[in-house]
Amino acid sequence: MKTKLIFGLLWALTAAASAQELPSVVVQPHRVDLGFPAESLVEAVQQTTVGAQTAGRIIEVKADAGQRVSKGEVLMRIDAREAEEAARAANAQYANARLNYERTKSLVAQKFMSAAALDKAKADYDAATATRAAAGASESHATIVAPLTGVVARRHAELGDMATPGKPLFTIYEPGGLRVTASIPQYRLNDMRSVRTARVEFPELNKWVDATAVKLLPTADTATHVSQVRVSLPPVPEATPGMFARVHFVLGQAEKLTVPAQAVVRRGEVAAVYVLGADNRLSLRQLRIGDAVGQGEIEVLAGLSAGDKVVTDPVRAAIALKQGNK
Repeated sequence: MKTKLIFGLLWALTAAASAQELPSVVVQPHRVDLGFPAESLVEAVQQTTVGAQTAGRIIEVKADAGQRVSKGEVLMRIDAREAEEAARAANAQYANARLNYERTKSLVAQKFMSAAALDKAKADYDAATATRAAAGASESHATIVAPLTGVVARRHAELGDMATPGKPLFTIYEPGGLRVTASIPQYRLNDMRSVRTARVEFPELNKWVDATAVKLLPTADTATHVSQVRVSLPPVPEATPGMFARVHFVLGQAEKLTVPAQAVVRRGEVAAVYVLGADNRLSLRQLRIGDAVGQGEIEVLAGLSAGDKVVTDPVRAAIALKQGNK
């Protein structure tokens, strides 16, 4: 009997010691940002779609999605044999028109031809010059180059495909300039007109950043009756266009009691936290929680008081509580 009592006391002391070693925070009311969240998508401020300007088969591809390219770098080549032949014919026509113009000008000076003949020769020469320039431009369109320095987001054509004027070939964006665009319902517009700051959450990256600017666009969608809000971002190397983000628009500040989001245990509709008492005894306490506030915090409406010590690692707390109950 005495041995069992000693073992029980040792087990309780061990459980209390392990509970005392758990990471915890003392909750106190503090000032937090008031606002509302809105789901959004990451967009590139500078993004362009490079299209074909001449017809032909794609004979060389030098860039792919995810590749960084510099302005003027060759991305693709299109079979330009027809354009080359047209340029050669235009050059021959230009040379003939230039010689005819020079000959006619000499003959007119010698009074062997009329001024009208010189005018016609000059018009033919100007037309040949324009045709030669247009043919040269068409020939240069067979080489597709990057219009800006950035990252290839998508390649729309493969080697051997037929390129036609206007067909998209590449989508390129500048990674240094990103923004998020959120849709705001009409009943929120009055609040949004006073918003100047916001925090942007990237749930998949577990990252928060402060917005550099908030701009409410002056139009609403005719079908959904929502307005677009563009939120500029500082450089976020991990973010890419099309990524999901959540914007927390800041309307003001207030005193609230909060707990870290990772400390909350959810079982269906029930939310609870592990509380470390004054005697280092663990207990699971049910909460009534509100909205997410600040960075990674949740408002507590009922269930906790100022000064309570909340364990921030609920998994370790559950293990320690189970050991203490044995």
